Amino acid sequence: MSVRQPLSLVELFRATPAKSSLLTLAPLALALGQVCNSYVNGVSPAVSIAFACIMVGFAVVAMGHHAAEHRVRRLETEYGTEQA
Repeated sequence: MSVRQPLSLVELFRATPAKSSLLTLAPLALALGQVCNSYVNGVSPAVSIAFACIMVGFAVVAMGHHAAEHRVRRLETEYGTEQA
């Protein structure tokens, strides 16, 4: 019976620091920048908060995909790809 162990963010950042940073820090910085921009320019906070929530959701989904991609790559290097 296999036990599924989720990858930690630290492990992903160690394996691929550039891609992990782009997928987590960039959307979060963009969301924070949009909230600050709406505050400075007097735009409705509902619009900027909705945008920030969408960007946080994107970061979560993108990191999940990145973790799955990393697991597949690690399994392929560990066991090799079998040719049928």
